[in-house]
Amino acid sequence: MIDRSLIRALVTAITLAAAGALLAGCDGEDASLAANAKANQPVPPKLIAAMTEKDMDLQSPILIRLFKQEAEVEIWKQDRSGKFALLKTYPICRWSGDLGPKVREGDRQAPEGFYAISPAQMNPQSAYYLSFNTGYPNAYDKALGHTGSQLMVHGDCSSRGCYAMTDEQIAEIYSLGRESFFGGQKSFQFQAYPFRMTAVNMAKHRNNPNMAFWKMIKEGYDHFEVTRQEPKVDFCEKKYVFDAAKPPGATRDLTFDAAGKCPTYVIPDEIADAVRQKQESDQAETAKLIAKGTPVAKLNTGIDGGMNQVFAVRVPGGNTGLSEGGDGQNMALAGFSRAPGTIPSTVNPPRVPGSDNAAVAAAAPAPDTAPSPPAPAPTTRVASAAPNAQSDGLFSNLARKMGFGAADTTASTQGPAPAKPKTADAKPAAPKVTAAAKPAEAAKPADTKPADTKQAASRPPFKPAVADAPPATLATPATAKEGLVAGAQPIVQSNSFDSRFSATR
Repeated sequence: MIDRSLIRALVTAITLAAAGALLAGCDGEDASLAANAKANQPVPPKLIAAMTEKDMDLQSPILIRLFKQEAEVEIWKQDRSGKFALLKTYPICRWSGDLGPKVREGDRQAPEGFYAISPAQMNPQSAYYLSFNTGYPNAYDKALGHTGSQLMVHGDCSSRGCYAMTDEQIAEIYSLGRESFFGGQKSFQFQAYPFRMTAVNMAKHRNNPNMAFWKMIKEGYDHFEVTRQEPKVDFCEKKYVFDAAKPPGATRDLTFDAAGKCPTYVIPDEIADAVRQKQESDQAETAKLIAKGTPVAKLNTGIDGGMNQVFAVRVPGGNTGLSEGGDGQNMALAGFSRAPGTIPSTVNPPRVPGSDNAAVAAAAPAPDTAPSPPAPAPTTRVASAAPNAQSDGLFSNLARKMGFGAADTTASTQGPAPAKPKTADAKPAAPKVTAAAKPAEAAKPADTKPADTKQAASRPPFKPAVADAPPATLATPATAKEGLVAGAQPIVQSNSFDSRFSATR
């Protein structure tokens, strides 16, 4: 019997030959990505074994959820029943900014909301090992006039507005995304939240000025929780709309404009009923917690982002910052006798004003210092496409030629996996058009930063051995002044930060 991997290699070689014929007019740069060792690393055997145990296919669709406060990334994958199940949770090595959405270029905020990641957003030539562009700003962000660019999930454990993993972690995540594209998924959904949208967290953050925005994206969180399907995302009247469907008897498809009036739509009964029951239960539990005197979370007065405790304890002067340690994180700390990836010596832990780790962080060198040339380790797999969402590469162009080009980054699209329960047969329901208050712009000058235009050089593949710094004592975050501003919209903090990294992602 012919080895399965050999068949896979032959098929890929044939695909590459066809791609060469189709894209003969290209400048040849994309073809070199086929030999990118970092972008073509296989999915680890342990993950493949986990997929087998959970009845998942290697190339089935994926979905990513991220939580700032818990400093965790969840990878969900569609199983053979057609629903998504949790495959693996990764601790985040570093994220920057505050809890809350990104508003303007230079505010150091990592984005929150729903984004779609297409092949063109996968960057195999990142200066931070590997990365994918989140697609910020989406249509909702643009409708509010929010600005920003090159907001990534990448390696190297350094961040200035992004989400940073270790090189080993981003290699795994990148490989899972790559395989889902090979399986036919046009884009995978990336959901970024300030925290897990539980009754406890909603009670703790009840006075945060971003609560109106968080309640809006919680609806999408709830849709996923009750259906275990990727929620369909649309935008109108400067708000998110989830799983909208045509009203009974309607003949025209729905047309959404993020800044325009919402069309008449309904939410299928089976989804709407389940979401309503969950929200009523959450609201009742939140009310009980508030009545019992659950303390209000203190607002940030200068802490720059967070870091999962499994990394913070291994970094000199390390601190979790705005990320909760211990019970606030689902990761079993005892299970990490070693750090889940290589922690670079240039890592900059969250800076807590007045603490010793602020001086340590300020003295740390920038991480992007003369990257080494990539190791010549050719493979037979095709890397994903371009260094950012605005340029297409080999895989993206080939995908388009094959009939499933790069997806629009402003809305989510579902892959060719089993479809959600049909909505056409749902009981007639009164059209539901809901309104959300328009988030107000925060009046703060943006932090300056260099333009994100430099083409990054790739670093060589990481070594199999994982370096692990000895655990260090966690610094205690400085006490922040408690804020009690209620019911407002997305804001950004006015803090300035002296230590900044290279803008190249």
